[in-house]
Amino acid sequence: MLVSDFEFELPDDLIAHAPVRPRDASRLLRYDRRRGQIEHAVFSELPRFLSPDDVLIVNNTRVMPYRLHGRRETGARVEVLILTRAGDTCSGYVKPSKKVRPGERVPLESGRLILIAKGPATGGGILEFVLETPDGSDVEATLLEVGRAPLPPYIARDGSEDPEPDRRQYQTVFAEVSGAVAAPTAGLHFTPELLDAIRAVGVRTVEVTLHVGAGTFAPIRVENVEEHEMHSEWFSLSSEVADAVAETRERGGRVVAVGTTAARTLESNVDPERRGHVIAGAGDTEIFLYPGRELRVVDALITNFHLPRSTLLMLVAAFAGREEILDVYREAVAEGYRFYSFGDAMLIC
Repeated sequence: MLVSDFEFELPDDLIAHAPVRPRDASRLLRYDRRRGQIEHAVFSELPRFLSPDDVLIVNNTRVMPYRLHGRRETGARVEVLILTRAGDTCSGYVKPSKKVRPGERVPLESGRLILIAKGPATGGGILEFVLETPDGSDVEATLLEVGRAPLPPYIARDGSEDPEPDRRQYQTVFAEVSGAVAAPTAGLHFTPELLDAIRAVGVRTVEVTLHVGAGTFAPIRVENVEEHEMHSEWFSLSSEVADAVAETRERGGRVVAVGTTAARTLESNVDPERRGHVIAGAGDTEIFLYPGRELRVVDALITNFHLPRSTLLMLVAAFAGREEILDVYREAVAEGYRFYSFGDAMLIC
């Protein structure tokens, strides 16, 4: 299976650079994979596609404001994405990484933070650096105050805009556990009112955690799908979730995963002795799902429209079929659906 088998044409004007308001006003494409039928709706209509026997699994990871802008002494712009932090020592992407010299001090966010480069870029262009504040105030508190949402690279920002709208919009309403460097974007469509409407139907909602990592930005650099090495991400699946899945199976309901991250979490801790069940646990997962590697727990999937040649698209194809999902994507393009993180959604059931 080739990575090029997951290519499709997408006009630039269908790439969403901002979310719709309210969040649940985004469009929803419902695809019945057994009948091969497509229905067009609005995300706020989601409750009518669910039943009281279903359980909705959401990812409660919270995105950290780990993107920063600054300028070198030369006046050249610098953009930083923190991937890991241990106190004030960090590693991450610095653009342009080859220009920043070891020991160089780069003011960030109007001088509120100072980046001190420790060494040249390592594998994948990752740089090690230290953050400090000019006045000696707490780095963590300052970072949480002035840091920007780690938006995907295709959403252009130059650092001059107010960071607060992006920080608010690039966070789900059920975000609780800090640790992600990207949002679980299928969850961005939910509002408190929509969650109330879903619960009013009788659908139970439970939470898993998967901290979306830097690999979400990384392109696949091999041509054979099977040769790709998946990035590692930390997850947690509680006994409450395992029990909810078991109870749903007993009722004959469906396990509905909100996003590929929730799906990967469930599929990372499959109960080897009971088909369709999961066991509680936590740790790192590198699970890579693509056609030929079936999803064993998820019965329905809510997801955004993903990049061509991406592992996210491959996971969706593993659930719905490669040719089938590419046909659905072609119809979504023809119908003017908005793509990627701030785009519209689909329900595959």
